[in-house]
Amino acid sequence: MCDHSLDIGGPNQAEEGTDPDLSVMLANNKRWVEHMNKEHPDFFKSIAKGQSPKYLYIGCSDSRVDPGKLTGMGIGNLFVHRNVGNQCPNDLNFLSVLEFAVGVLKVPHIIVCGHYDCGAVRNSAANQMSGLLDNWIRNIRDVHRLHEPEIREVRETEGEEAALRRLVEKNVIEQCLNIFKTSVVQARRLETSKIPVEDREYEFVTPRVHACVFDPADGILKKLDVHFKTEIEKYRHIYDLM
Repeated sequence: MCDHSLDIGGPNQAEEGTDPDLSVMLANNKRWVEHMNKEHPDFFKSIAKGQSPKYLYIGCSDSRVDPGKLTGMGIGNLFVHRNVGNQCPNDLNFLSVLEFAVGVLKVPHIIVCGHYDCGAVRNSAANQMSGLLDNWIRNIRDVHRLHEPEIREVRETEGEEAALRRLVEKNVIEQCLNIFKTSVVQARRLETSKIPVEDREYEFVTPRVHACVFDPADGILKKLDVHFKTEIEKYRHIYDLM
């Protein structure tokens, strides 16, 4: 599918600087609509029929991390949830998104995407008060606690920035594990596991969960080398609900 998220902004966008007001955004929208109607006449008719995304993308709210741009996915391919630090907590906002994506849209893939130079991760390691945010990033501090020996070793051997990068990765992995703990994901995976392989839409049990990290320094998105099956088996006796 072609990239329908390309910038169509003209000279006005540059003239307004990096903080355009709403009038510039609306003008950009009109240019984008004109472009899409010219290049893809049936595009809006197509997306008006509904959505059937293959991916639930869970990422950070950081303005440098645009899910559509960094994945090359156009409109309609990603069901997106973003928050500070790409968290997958037990709050109604996230759980509602997960319930709709898995229980209604039946997405086969869930991506948790963190990014290096993450302000939430950096703040969590700084031991300073940040108001209400402290209650949110405490989840990342819990990840730090779980992996403290490894992160401390990285800090001592490779430096502070390397330790923060490792914490970014560990946070993504722990958020993926949080997804596996939820009832809606367990129920859907159990449901699809009972379908004979030859009758499945996908050869694997769904939804499949992926841990990814984006590097703003070079634009590369990578998948972390983690084997969730091993982790799931290790703690199945604690978290299994079915």
